[in-house]
Amino acid sequence: MSTPVQTHALSKSFRGTTALDSLTLEIPEGSIYGLVGPNGAGKTTALKILMNIHQPTAGSSTVLGVDSRRLAPAEFAQIGYVSENQEMPEWMTVQYYLDYLANFYPSWDRDLAIAMLQQFQLPAARKLSQLSRGMKMKAALVSSLAYRPKLIVLDEPFNGLDPLVRDEFIEGLLGRSESATILISSHDLAEMETFASHLGYLTEGCLAFSEELESLGARFREVVLTFDGEPTLPKPWPGGWHRPEIAGPVVRYVDSQFDGDAPERVRAAFPPVRDMAFNPMPLRSIFVSLARAGRHA
Repeated sequence: MSTPVQTHALSKSFRGTTALDSLTLEIPEGSIYGLVGPNGAGKTTALKILMNIHQPTAGSSTVLGVDSRRLAPAEFAQIGYVSENQEMPEWMTVQYYLDYLANFYPSWDRDLAIAMLQQFQLPAARKLSQLSRGMKMKAALVSSLAYRPKLIVLDEPFNGLDPLVRDEFIEGLLGRSESATILISSHDLAEMETFASHLGYLTEGCLAFSEELESLGARFREVVLTFDGEPTLPKPWPGGWHRPEIAGPVVRYVDSQFDGDAPERVRAAFPPVRDMAFNPMPLRSIFVSLARAGRHA
């Protein structure tokens, strides 16, 4: 199976408001796919449709080869799902909760569950209601990985976690899910940049792009141009160039289609340019540039 998650023209409206608009997406097997975008972009809606929590207004989606609207216990036994506001029976202790879940998953690995409890230093005898948010998220992760799922879906798992807990969470996730496909939505772009293999950017319910993180980083550059006199911006402004700014003899903008021909395109648009620099951009800067370009549009 090469595409554990696939959507086609997937849309969702709530009382006339479009939350997701014709999302077409394929997530490769074995990838760590980050779904990012501004608040209200449709990330959580998309994941809830995939998990059969919401029904789509239009379009279709498949998860592990099955229509997401028809996911059954057999499929959910192969899917690990952790949401930002994970609901758990807080009257249970951590150990009781894991023992309870083990009855529902034929592939539950008790040794793995014990190992993860030790790795996360989770107090097995303590009630879930007595855990900090970070510990609760760790407990939710243990409960979603102990049966070795083929697909792991995480919806904003890092919100409210301190840096140490976040690092422990990621280490546990990556160390215990070598053969799984991971789909994760998050605003924590610095963390996503360290471990995601693919990235999809949602804005106003629409998918702006979906590609490997390496190719995304390769095509975005901050361009800095220096002139002998006061520069003039070309009209029309070239497509794919974002956020032009002039400060004295310097022009700055973001090139979202950078390649080996970029210097020639610059010279064609700015014949009097004296110096040019093309600076790599971190994921956060790319995200900010896209968000601002979307608001301007």
